[in-house]
Amino acid sequence: MSEQPIGIDELLERVRLGLDRVTPQEAYDASEAGGLLVDIRYAALRERDGLIPGALVVERNELEWRLDPQGSHRAPEATGHDLRVVVICNEGYASSLAATSLRQLGLRHATDLVGGFQAWRAAGLPVVV
Repeated sequence: MSEQPIGIDELLERVRLGLDRVTPQEAYDASEAGGLLVDIRYAALRERDGLIPGALVVERNELEWRLDPQGSHRAPEATGHDLRVVVICNEGYASSLAATSLRQLGLRHATDLVGGFQAWRAAGLPVVV
């Protein structure tokens, strides 16, 4: 017997129950304490709105390969399963699904930024244009 299909809103609600999502200031503080900010926005948004200094830019379709500490295509920043990772998309939707996927790879401290890059910028945190 298969489960009934759910919509994206319910899926988001379910996956977010397993995340300790962070505010822009908490994401900044995590970065300052050695955590890794990961920007998964596509190029046009990064070009339009700028970048968060020090954030690792990884296209969403490469995220799991680049962040898996055991993967052959991992980024040098993917140092271990205990790494604090904060995934950032544009408005904080895709990042919840992405952070959940990273948790499934064993990155137990992966989470995402509530409100995404737009919330970061609105909070007056550093952006390079």
